[in-house]
Order: sequence, then structure tokens, then C-alpha cells
Amino acid sequence: MKINHRESERHVLAIMVDNEAGILAKIAGLFTARGYNIDSLTVADITNDHAISRITIVTNGPPQVIDQIEAQLERLVPVHKVVDLTAAGPHVERELALVKVQGTGEKRVEALRLADIFRARPVDTTTESFVFEITGPPEKIDSFIALMRELGLVEVGRTGVVGMMRGSEGV
Repeated sequence: MKINHRESERHVLAIMVDNEAGILAKIAGLFTARGYNIDSLTVADITNDHAISRITIVTNGPPQVIDQIEAQLERLVPVHKVVDLTAAGPHVERELALVKVQGTGEKRVEALRLADIFRARPVDTTTESFVFEITGPPEKIDSFIALMRELGLVEVGRTGVVGMMRGSEGV
């Protein structure tokens, strides 16, 4: 199915699944087989008895494709619940990144100044480089990385998006 990018929307899906071997492969396979792209994927065990995991997937597509993805995910046996956080209402999204920047002199000073503005904190430092830890919405991290690119960006590691509905109700 060819996706018209003008109609394409970004969606964050929260999927509650049995914590068992192979479930991530099943879900990724569902996306791959249908030509859907996964922009970000995170997985974490969320119960004391390690029985349930939460998978957060960021994907893009027109509304009918997102609806189709949700329906297909809900049909998988180990899936308990699928929630489209984007469609469900106000939610919080966060991501963590480690950003390595090389620099000396003025570039080093500027990297530290920008890190302070973005509330990124140095978690490792040498005389020639920093590794900054930054958390926030993906757009904030994208902006920070773009600025660091001009100052000597060496490497980036990102966790992927996690999201949660606002308010007192759980997913």
C-alpha cells in the first residue's frame, strides 16, 4: 500500500502484551509484512511478576492505515490492549538520548552553554569531548542534536519514545 505523505500522521501506540519470547518479532513482522514503518520502538516489563510488557511504537500513516494497524495488533494472541495515545487525547511523550560532542576552546564553551539551555547534563567528560544526557520530547532532542552537529557531534544514542496518557486513568 503506497502512503500519501500529505495524509500521513504521526501516531504513538501503547501495546500491552504477555512478556514472552517472540512477541516483539511478531509485532515487528506485522509491520514489515504490510510495509508499515516503525519510527521508534521501546519495550519494558511493567509488572512485579514480569508477566506483562508495554511496547511503545511510533509510526506514521493516514487514519485508515493507523486503524488497520490497531485492528491487526489487537488480533495477535498475546496482545491484551492497544491504545493510540495520539488519538486518545492529551498525553506526555519523552525520550532519552546520549550525545557525544568533540571540541576544544570556543566550541567546547559553546557546547556547554547550549547544553545548559537545553537542560542536558554532562555524564562523561574528557579534555576533548563530552557525553551529554538529554531527556524530553523528540523535537527538543532533534533540535539539540542539530546544534551539536555544528560544534563537533561524534555519536548519538536514543532510547525511543515512551508515552503515557495525562490524568489519573491508566491505559
